[in-house]
Amino acid sequence: MRTALLVIAQNGFQDKEYAGTRVSLESAGFQIVIASKEKGPCSGKFGGTVMADIAMRDVVLREYDRIAFIGGPGAAAYASDGDALKLAVEAYRTEMPLGAICIAPTILAKAGVLEGKRATVWNEDGEQSEVLAERGAEYTGEDVTVDGTVVTANGPDAAEEFGRTLAAL
Repeated sequence: MRTALLVIAQNGFQDKEYAGTRVSLESAGFQIVIASKEKGPCSGKFGGTVMADIAMRDVVLREYDRIAFIGGPGAAAYASDGDALKLAVEAYRTEMPLGAICIAPTILAKAGVLEGKRATVWNEDGEQSEVLAERGAEYTGEDVTVDGTVVTANGPDAAEEFGRTLAAL
């Protein structure tokens, strides 16, 4: 069975993005493992609770076929988190399908994996597209953008399409 790793914030992941991405990946036959800063309970922006199966620092990347960073206000901290940045870089270097939705594409940008790539991001205030541009990415403004093995999406309404697209890579 193929396995997808979903990385969510310990506090403040985006519930709808998590659910939509998970449903699409499971429908495509993926088993789901949840990672966060620490193993244990994670709380969503809208009150959902999800148990993280593993701490990011303990992830062995070769055990997974896909990795996706889920957005929400809590995901912003991962753009400066060494464990999150390391996961993004390692997945990219091994050409593993790698995804990020909402604000999470800023994690990929700060990890250096969006340089020279087309990407999208939640950009209601205009700041996130600037982060991508500063790191060498071309901001598309699309709901979902694919460039090579990297899939980015702009928010909760794109979650199911994001999951389907990541599954199909």
